[in-house]
Amino acid sequence: MTKTTKTEAVLWSIALPGFGQILNGHLVKGLVFIFLEILINVKSNFNLGIIESFQGNIEGAGQVLNLQWLLFYPCIYMFAVYDAYKFGQGPSRKLIFIPFAFGAYFVTLGLIFASKAVFFGVQPGPVFFPMLMLLPGFALGFFILKITEWWMNRKKATS
Repeated sequence: MTKTTKTEAVLWSIALPGFGQILNGHLVKGLVFIFLEILINVKSNFNLGIIESFQGNIEGAGQVLNLQWLLFYPCIYMFAVYDAYKFGQGPSRKLIFIPFAFGAYFVTLGLIFASKAVFFGVQPGPVFFPMLMLLPGFALGFFILKITEWWMNRKKATS
C-alpha cells in the first residue's frame, strides 16, 4: 500500500483524527482515534459548544460543554495529527513531536483558563480561546525544536 505524503496525512487527520492513520495503512489505530474522537465529542457536547460559540453565545457555550471530557480532546487530537505526520511518506525530523506536544499543552491550558481570558475587551470563550492558544504553543514548540536541533548538531560537529 502506498503511503500518503506527510502533508496529506496531517490535513486529513486535522479534518478527523484517525483519517490520516487510515490513509497511512494503520487501520486499527485509525479506527481507535475515530472512536475516541466521537466518544469525547459526544460526552463533552463539543459540537453544541461550537454552535453556541459561532452564534456569539459564549456564556451558553460554557454552560453546555462538559470540560471534564473536553480536557481529553487536545491531547488525543494533537497526538493523532502528530502520528499521521510521523508515518506519512517523506523526510522526517527526529524531534518533530515537540511542537505537537506544546500545541496540545497550550490548548489544554486554553481550556482551563478560557473562562478568565479576555482579548481587547472580548471573551473568546471555551472554543475559540483554546484554538488561539494553539498558535503560541506551536511557536514555542518550534522554537524549542530549532534550539534542540541546533544544540544536537553543534555537539555532533565538535565530536
